[in-house]
Amino acid sequence: MTETAHTPSPAADAVLLCARDARGVHTLTLNTPRSFNVLSEAMLAALQSALDHVAADPQARLVVIAAEGRAFCAGHDLKQMKAQPELAYYQALFAQCSRVMLSIRALEVPVIARVQGLATAAGCQLVAQCDLAVASDSATFGVNGIDVGLFCATPGVALSRNILPKQAMEMLLTGDFISADEARVRGLVNRVVAADALDAELQTLVERILGKPREALAMGKALFYRQLETDMASAYGLAGESMACNMAHAVAQEGVQAFIDKRPPSWRA
Repeated sequence: MTETAHTPSPAADAVLLCARDARGVHTLTLNTPRSFNVLSEAMLAALQSALDHVAADPQARLVVIAAEGRAFCAGHDLKQMKAQPELAYYQALFAQCSRVMLSIRALEVPVIARVQGLATAAGCQLVAQCDLAVASDSATFGVNGIDVGLFCATPGVALSRNILPKQAMEMLLTGDFISADEARVRGLVNRVVAADALDAELQTLVERILGKPREALAMGKALFYRQLETDMASAYGLAGESMACNMAHAVAQEGVQAFIDKRPPSWRA
């Protein structure tokens, strides 16, 4: 892979490290390994700011969400939550988290989770909310809030849109963890590899996506999620309109002509 320069990251003690390479790949790295990269108020605010920055970058092509340390993300900061036992505070906190998750969905570019370790509760939610996920074979996944008397309702929203309902309910009701291999079988992650092959596998997927036109990917991502929430007839209506707009766009016109001419399309040059 060709080496690319990254923009400077924040100070190493920042809760979130942000970098953008010359290809337009933004990497957001959760950076509180001692607390297992929990989604504290500060982490959620940093993620929201970073996602807003990506949304405003017309040259953005892809986002990778990664983490430092042994854990990917252990969910919400329970100590912080316990310190403010007020309904209004909890409502604001979960609304803040939901906004982050919906911002991932709203981005025009694909978002890939790079999961090197434990992903539980809202951390599992974060993986499920990303468009794609690549995991180390040592990673584990769970929604175990029930173990402390807190049903993982918001993580269940994303989880139930990744795996079958009864599989999701079993995880939510028991708090049991599943392995990376089981997560792949159930559809929570796309690829599972040895830890020392994680970055290479991630880059393989990144390069495959970067070889496709940004405009078509943006239209496709938006349509994919919109149609999931509608009945079949409405879904076909949305999809047909999306394909018509895509086909009328210059990238598809060039791609089809290149296919006819038996040459690479100009956007692959």
